[in-house]
Amino acid sequence: MAGFKGMLADTTPLRTPAFRRLWVANIITVIGAQLTVVAVPAQLYAITGSSAYVGLAGLFGLVPLIVFGLWGGALADHFDRRVLLIVTTLGLIVTSGCFWAQAAAGLDNVWVLLGVFSLQQACFAVNQPTRTAVLPRLLPEEQLPAANALNMTVMTAGAIAGPLVGGALIPVVGFSWLYLIDTLTLLATLSAVIRLPRLPVEGRTGSPGLRSIVDGLKYLRWHVVVLVGLGLDLVAMIFGMPRALFPEMSHVWFGEPVEGGLVYALLFIGIPLGALLGGVFSGWYSRVRRQGLAVIVCIVIWGVAIAAFGLAISLAPLWRTPMLVVAIAMLALGGGADMASAAFRQTMLLAAVDDTVRGRVQGVFLVVVVGGPRLADVLHGLAAEWLGAPLTAALGGVLVVVITLAVAGPVTAFRRYTVEVAETAR
Repeated sequence: MAGFKGMLADTTPLRTPAFRRLWVANIITVIGAQLTVVAVPAQLYAITGSSAYVGLAGLFGLVPLIVFGLWGGALADHFDRRVLLIVTTLGLIVTSGCFWAQAAAGLDNVWVLLGVFSLQQACFAVNQPTRTAVLPRLLPEEQLPAANALNMTVMTAGAIAGPLVGGALIPVVGFSWLYLIDTLTLLATLSAVIRLPRLPVEGRTGSPGLRSIVDGLKYLRWHVVVLVGLGLDLVAMIFGMPRALFPEMSHVWFGEPVEGGLVYALLFIGIPLGALLGGVFSGWYSRVRRQGLAVIVCIVIWGVAIAAFGLAISLAPLWRTPMLVVAIAMLALGGGADMASAAFRQTMLLAAVDDTVRGRVQGVFLVVVVGGPRLADVLHGLAAEWLGAPLTAALGGVLVVVITLAVAGPVTAFRRYTVEVAETAR
């Protein structure tokens, strides 16, 4: 029994009131956010009937993520991070309300939808690195792996509940109700960030302009371990994230209507389901010393799982239900591996840098972590027009494995990266 408890998530960070309030608010907010994640591509596909347009959302999200992710990190290293969180959370509420307004008005305009999406991603790009950068100010370093796992567990739990509810509700109530729920649930996060203590940056210098961003990038170039970790995440997401193909897969290979349905929802929850299980049984994360090697192994598992997922979808016309089960199982396997990889990489990144540049480094991390899937949406959507959705996904998974081993294998500093673990985690 003691061994089983040791595998369960470490909840020690929840003893800190400020972190606990943020975490509980996320439980409410993330479900609404995932409803929007499901609704946007589904609405785009319903309007256009094209995976290429669904993939175009990745481009419209990528540009503001890059620009405001890097600038947002500079802002987080200059202004009080609590104030910045309040302002950007208000921005997220406003943009979510705009999603509701365009759907309720029945505009069915691709460019209005993509424009609002870009504005939302700009707010998110400033909010997220700021939110992560405050963790070392709220918690001791040895609790960071557990805190990262807890945060990601909530995100993935919402990523399961949101698509299930959204996929079921879209044909019944339409898109506007999903956007409205997202708008209302964001009020919980606003309440939590308002109650944070003041979080000025210690020892801040200069202004949050272009020079500050460049200085942050220069700081990063000396950290080979961090750079390789960021590069591996880009490889895993760009080549191995097939979510832009889910609308086409559910419609063409499983016969659902273009606006989606149960299969569409099940495909969307596959990866977060595995990540949720990985988070629930994340107690071992804090006991892993060779975190660099662990990241490599996890990303290879992710690539293999995505390749197998594409193969299962290609066989769906022959054995529809069995192949759907296999496909979701492979997505779940990949999600569990990605959860562990992300927790290790985030911990390495938070522990390796100073507080004066932590916001800018988290801005770069956001560009990689969120921008990678956006770029994947574009590339997968275009490739599927030529290769078909199943082959595109399968080839992407193979490329993840090959490139990961080629990039990380020769870098001894990353492969042998080791950390000390807390006594309570041993």
